[in-house]
Amino acid sequence: MLLLTIIFAIFHSGMASLRETGEKIIGERAYRVLFAGISLPLAVSTVVYFINHRYDGIQLWQVQGISGLHELIWFSSFISFFFLYPSTFNLLEVAAVDKPKFHMWETGIMRITRHPQMVGQVIWCLAHTLWIGNSVAVAASIGLIGHHLFGVWNGDRRLASRYGEAFEVLKQRTSVIPFAAIIEGRQKLPNDYYKEFIRLPYLAITALTLGAYFAHPLMQASSYKLPW
Repeated sequence: MLLLTIIFAIFHSGMASLRETGEKIIGERAYRVLFAGISLPLAVSTVVYFINHRYDGIQLWQVQGISGLHELIWFSSFISFFFLYPSTFNLLEVAAVDKPKFHMWETGIMRITRHPQMVGQVIWCLAHTLWIGNSVAVAASIGLIGHHLFGVWNGDRRLASRYGEAFEVLKQRTSVIPFAAIIEGRQKLPNDYYKEFIRLPYLAITALTLGAYFAHPLMQASSYKLPW
């Protein structure tokens, strides 16, 4: 489990680091397609393996019988997806139909943390590891959290190199640690802050997250058909 996560991390972060050079050689759209074409199969194979082997390994603790814990895990997982997919505002860019652009968002979830995907991954991993409670879940969490912590450093490094002062300004008004910039007064919330979440992408995330929860049996059945 850990090895699969490491392989995915090497290719995902490696290709992200080579993005600027790759785009100059083959173009932005082509590099986005190449990036997705390599990253997605590795991600799918890792997820399928986790689903099929999530109850293997050594059982370290068993807390599933604690009253209210299931609801806590469900709520934590639900919230994590608002952090995991905060900037998917233009799906045509994601699919490389429109020319991919870089957006230095400073609204919505980005006011809370500059690296929401890392925060969402940590929340998701802690929730699922607590629920499953075995060595496979711990290994998956170590790999995923480690990868995203590296991504925080690597992402800031690449953005500082590419965008210079513009990124430094954004960096001063945001924080990696959730709510830190708000507490320190570096990020000022407008009175109508809640309106930044009343957008189609956030509503889509809500619908997809609820759909993914109810589709767990279908996801598991599909994964079991693959002998990985």
